[in-house]
Amino acid sequence: MTEPSVTRAPGAQLAGWLAALVRSHNSGALAALRRPDPLQRTEPHYRAASFALTEEEEPYYQLTAFLFARYHAGASIPRLGFGDMGAALRRVGNGATRGPENPGVKRLLTLITASREVPTRHLQHAVDRARAHNSAPPAWELLPGDLSCWKERGRPVADAWGRSFYTPSYTKRNQK
Repeated sequence: MTEPSVTRAPGAQLAGWLAALVRSHNSGALAALRRPDPLQRTEPHYRAASFALTEEEEPYYQLTAFLFARYHAGASIPRLGFGDMGAALRRVGNGATRGPENPGVKRLLTLITASREVPTRHLQHAVDRARAHNSAPPAWELLPGDLSCWKERGRPVADAWGRSFYTPSYTKRNQK
């Protein structure tokens, strides 16, 4: 009897490949991914794009790889993160001024969610802030899918990120 084949989602496959680059200390590939110049694509850029299901999604997979490589610059252990970008920004800040309580982080989320185009520069800044504050990154496996849906009518991704940022998470202890 053969085992059913379990295929992982393309975003999860990308995240696994990127994590393997960090674990194997492939600094050359990670350094190449940190250079997003579309005229100087290298093998790692094409490998990141190859996880996309359609040609239209390829730039979002490459952007995710770029952001992952920036977050993991000099790292020896990969952090796969959790939640969307709004949740990741909620964790950024110093002491008591994290997320919505931190004016700089709040302004950054506003810039991201207000953008009609994929806010590449602001996402880079968000990832750099998360890294600088040693905050958990967004779930890398979710990011390419979110980015590929960024321009959808009604802006569901931007709204979801805003909800994740502003909605407090409660523990069971807080719900008594």
